[in-house]
Amino acid sequence: MELLTAAQTAARLGVRTETLYAYVSRGLIARERGAHGSLFDPLEVERFARARRRATSPSHGAARPAGADGSPLAVIDTDIALIEDGELWIRGVPIEQLVAAEGEELRFDAVVRWLFERTERPEPSVRALAGVDTAAASRAVGALPPGAGAFSRLLTAVAALAAGDPERYDLRPETVARVATRLVAGLVEALPLLGTHPTATGAPLARGPVGLLPLAARLWPRLTALASAPARVRVLDAALVLLVDHDMAVSTLAARAAASARAHPYAVVAAGFGALDSALHGAVSAAAHALLCGVRDGADPAAAVAAATRPSAAGIPGFGQPLYPDGDPRARLLLRLTREAADPMADASLRVTEQVIDLVHARTGLHPTIDLALATMALAWDMPADAGETVFAIARSAGWCAHALDEYGRAPLRLRPIGRYVGPDAADLQRPGSIAR
Repeated sequence: MELLTAAQTAARLGVRTETLYAYVSRGLIARERGAHGSLFDPLEVERFARARRRATSPSHGAARPAGADGSPLAVIDTDIALIEDGELWIRGVPIEQLVAAEGEELRFDAVVRWLFERTERPEPSVRALAGVDTAAASRAVGALPPGAGAFSRLLTAVAALAAGDPERYDLRPETVARVATRLVAGLVEALPLLGTHPTATGAPLARGPVGLLPLAARLWPRLTALASAPARVRVLDAALVLLVDHDMAVSTLAARAAASARAHPYAVVAAGFGALDSALHGAVSAAAHALLCGVRDGADPAAAVAAATRPSAAGIPGFGQPLYPDGDPRARLLLRLTREAADPMADASLRVTEQVIDLVHARTGLHPTIDLALATMALAWDMPADAGETVFAIARSAGWCAHALDEYGRAPLRLRPIGRYVGPDAADLQRPGSIAR
């Protein structure tokens, strides 16, 4: 297994190397001596980091800057997501109830309308999010270089969709709901097709024109060329529901800050994309996908985990959601639904995932996150490495629009914080020779 250097280990723990060696001298973390210095087992480092997080509490006594210990900078009221006792609730409904469906019913479209129209409960039957004219957005996305990633495609699509929507500046609730619906559907339809729609395969999900299909059925052929069997599309639909909102994630905060300045819904979503396109947030599933691919292709699981952890500042990709000490319920649900699809391709990928889960949990006690479940889905059905990012971004764009609807009804610019200056003293800057004049 490739080991971490002392510098890499200290960076992972967020301490100086002197502090790391103090941990070693006290027997808190083990090391191996190499030809060029101390080396550390990546999984042992993860175990220690997790134990250290649990043992650390906000300091008492001396005042510290807000957020210096990783605590929230502020508390923002929200009526969308609640995370409590290790469970996720969306507007008072447990997340497992939102993904539950009878027969072939898909739920994401109903959940989106419920969030935008603020009805009491999601509709029992699906009204598909209406298709929109995305010719200009599709051309813009098609003009990107072939290797453009998920967020580049989506940012291009949202800019092109905004340019063609004359209602984008109308922030009345009923107009915002219409615009947001067009936005979410447009993001899907602007993406290039890799496969064929269910209408072309004769699958039972084909009901009427393509534009009237549930959104998951329209997204499927943009993620993979494989046939969109109903059980497969139901898993994708569940992933969209599971990701629609997750309290005040950093991308949601960015989206709400834009809405507080009265940015229109397309600009709100673009702000969210800016924060989501990051190694510690929306892009984690791609790193988890690389980890699973390594194990699938024959790498030793421990070595593959070490290789995936080595370049990361956040630990093992796809493991350790801090809001759920006993495991991410979204991951459990999505992995369970993938297993229930009874698809041979999915079963093979699940075996790989289970190897990695067993190893990581045995060595670190960490549980899988939704990012690992997204990576499993992508691996199972021959989707690109960034498919999880695409699913995450499209689902969360609906949540951001719901937050924007709420923020538009509050005092403008309320999320503009006041900075506390900690730079050089102004008097020092006036001394001769202190700065170039």
